[in-house]
Amino acid sequence: MDKENANGNRAPAVSRAAAALRLLAGERAGLGVTEIARRIELVPSTCLHVLRALVDEGLIAFDPVTKTYSTGVGLLTLVREAMALREFPRLVQPVLDRLAAEHQVTAVAVELDSRERLVVVATSRSSGMVSLHINVGSRFPALISATGRCVAAMRDLGRDALRKKFEALNWEKAPRFEDWCAEIDRVKVEKVAVDRGGYIRGVTVVAALLPQGADRVTRGIALVGFDHHMATERTMRQIKDDLRNSVEDLAAQFH
Repeated sequence: MDKENANGNRAPAVSRAAAALRLLAGERAGLGVTEIARRIELVPSTCLHVLRALVDEGLIAFDPVTKTYSTGVGLLTLVREAMALREFPRLVQPVLDRLAAEHQVTAVAVELDSRERLVVVATSRSSGMVSLHINVGSRFPALISATGRCVAAMRDLGRDALRKKFEALNWEKAPRFEDWCAEIDRVKVEKVAVDRGGYIRGVTVVAALLPQGADRVTRGIALVGFDHHMATERTMRQIKDDLRNSVEDLAAQFH
């Protein structure tokens, strides 16, 4: 019995297809059916049926020379059409463009998905010679980095719950748990969080969340730059103030 049926999934065919798409979306090179089956825990024959159906729908592509599968242009078209109809990416894009240009950072908008991951739904890079590149669709744990401190502050979790979640996070340079909790408490007052090289060494992230609307979706903006560019107290104060005001203005438009 495969993993989906063992877990009592109501629509195993959909879950299998989704698992294959998630896997291939994160791979630069194509994968063979045996490797895909191993990674998503399906028997190869079942996996082959799923992959062939996805090829027929144009969502993935099959290379007959290498015998590998990769994401197809049909999936890209589907995602672009869906994103074009979403209100938040459309409203936030000019805000990201301005923040990126004024502060010489990479600005990203994120939404929390049902799998406890923040997903990048829009992005803008500064025009500087060196800037960080973050793809739309990139995902990271809900409680990691500066955005994670904002999410934790919004949820107002107790210390025991926070500790359990903190211990499950993977940092390059993890903060002390007590320091992390103090920073979460500070976010409740300041409405902005900062991560200095904790999640990614040498990179500073400043983040703020929009107040939740009627749809209860968690959304936010993060500004990402190199530590040396965001090192001075004056620069950080300007970035935090601008981000806080931008989020408030955006929330007024969005809700």
